[in-house]
Amino acid sequence: MDNYLVNVDSEALAKHCVAICEERKAENVVLFDVRETSVLADYYLLCTANSMPHIRAISDHLKIDIQGEFGLMPRAREGDAASEWVIMDYGVVIVHILEGDRRRFYNVEELWNPERVIYRSAPQDVAASQPIREF
Repeated sequence: MDNYLVNVDSEALAKHCVAICEERKAENVVLFDVRETSVLADYYLLCTANSMPHIRAISDHLKIDIQGEFGLMPRAREGDAASEWVIMDYGVVIVHILEGDRRRFYNVEELWNPERVIYRSAPQDVAASQPIREF
């Protein structure tokens, strides 16, 4: 049995991915609920890393932790730390890890309706992240 073709709670997986990104000090973490608008995934997660080693650390910990917690491996993984953009496809959750300049240049957030944002981390100068609506 392929370890990415399993029944998984997409919301639980998305929340877990957010937690891992924040534990690894990712910045500007944004989670979109696209269940009603996308056939590719239920959730899209975007986060910013500040260096190539930081991109590698976030992506490596996502892979290890999601495999341990959910028994899932990414269906696909594109890019690497040197490309400054890693995409990890877990089927129901797609994670984008981008270096800051790359994220600003491609402005990936503009692909999705801002009303679909269900979580946004607090700016660095604010103590705690706040959900936009029930998360």
